[in-house]
Amino acid sequence: MRIEHDTMGEVAIPRDAYFGSQTQRAVDNFPISGKRISSDLIHSLGLVKKAAAKVNFQLGRFSSCATPLTENEVNAIITAAGEVADGKFDAEFPIDVYQTGSGTSSNMNANEVISNRAIELLGKDRFDQKKQIHPNDHVNLGQSTNDIFPTAIHVAAASLIKNSLIPALSGCYEILLQKSNLWKDILKIGRTHLADAVPMTLGQEFGGFARQIELAKERAQSAIQQILELPAGGTAVGTGLNTHPDFGKNVAAMLAEITSIPFVEAKDHFEANAQRDGLVTAHALIKSISVTLMNVANNIRFLSSGPRCSYYEIVLPDLQPGSSIMPGKVNPVLCESLMQVAARVAGNDQTMTIAAATGGQFQLNIMMPVLADTAIESIKILAAATKIFTEKALKNLEANETICNDAIERSLAMATGLNPYIGYEKAAAIAKEAFKTGKTVRDICNEKNIIEPDDLTKALDPKKMAQSK
Repeated sequence: MRIEHDTMGEVAIPRDAYFGSQTQRAVDNFPISGKRISSDLIHSLGLVKKAAAKVNFQLGRFSSCATPLTENEVNAIITAAGEVADGKFDAEFPIDVYQTGSGTSSNMNANEVISNRAIELLGKDRFDQKKQIHPNDHVNLGQSTNDIFPTAIHVAAASLIKNSLIPALSGCYEILLQKSNLWKDILKIGRTHLADAVPMTLGQEFGGFARQIELAKERAQSAIQQILELPAGGTAVGTGLNTHPDFGKNVAAMLAEITSIPFVEAKDHFEANAQRDGLVTAHALIKSISVTLMNVANNIRFLSSGPRCSYYEIVLPDLQPGSSIMPGKVNPVLCESLMQVAARVAGNDQTMTIAAATGGQFQLNIMMPVLADTAIESIKILAAATKIFTEKALKNLEANETICNDAIERSLAMATGLNPYIGYEKAAAIAKEAFKTGKTVRDICNEKNIIEPDDLTKALDPKKMAQSK
């Protein structure tokens, strides 16, 4: 161990740790869940600190601060922050998610790691208590946790949506569209209320699924739009105290250039510091995507159910044994996995709601770490589950054309085609008689000469009934 001191006294810290006293105090104070903040948030913190250092240097802030820095020293900060952004120091962020509500502990964790690493890059002793590069005075120059931590949250969430979730949804959409085109001529019975309905094609059904995912992708893009405004530049309460007037604008522009996401400075820093409404809206859109994915996965699960005693209109690839007691049983495991993820995201949305509604008093939300962790988890697991579902289930999905076709003639809903000829009530009577006798609607019509044979052929033509208007 080594001993460091801060404004509250001495603290014992692991000898080789890059973090310092404030990080250690947080580790000691919050032994809650054993779950650290997300690596994606750590990387975004590093990215924001890197942008902040570059902007502060461009604005001449380092030469006018209490302890001025040389260009070489500033470059050391920029390099160290870049290493944090690249994930080289993830192990140096040991603080629990359930910490101080502003995220101050994690912000100081980043400041301390970057400070000590920058000193090391200069060839100096990073354990020197004089701190040639100070975590507060230099790494945190012109910043407050209250504007920087939510900025990092927005950068992390938007980047994950852009780079993980949207590509996963795009891949899912493309495969479903391929299946729709491949199966455009395979006739089957539609179902409403889980009951037999009129004929359609398997391609039409999967085209509907594809459109659902296409719309989900649009919602993901809309989610990014909700978090483009960055709080950086507001410092403690939104006034921008102790920072340059152009700091927020320039940091947002630099982060936009680095990420290719059109971030901008917040229009109102008092709102941006205090409330997380944009993040809540973004997550609500993510939740709506989870609803779509659960629906698609569940429909595919039903359509593949069987193989002998249910629908079995499509065949999922066999991936693993489905039972510890029933030999040969295979389950729709990837449908189930995606549905569980969707359920988790829906539950996470309630956490987002409570944390934003009750945590934002006056000039600060005091539940930001859990907001960040929840939003990031939802995006990551939804993206990962969607990608795996597409790669391992949808790509190798097969149509069971025989089963699809065999059900058509047996369907009582075929009587719908008789409506223009004999009316709804007479057609309903034929359907009921067919069900009672076990015969088909066509059989009853032929036996009773309900309509002319040519008209009957037209009325009960499943291809014609399945044509889209």
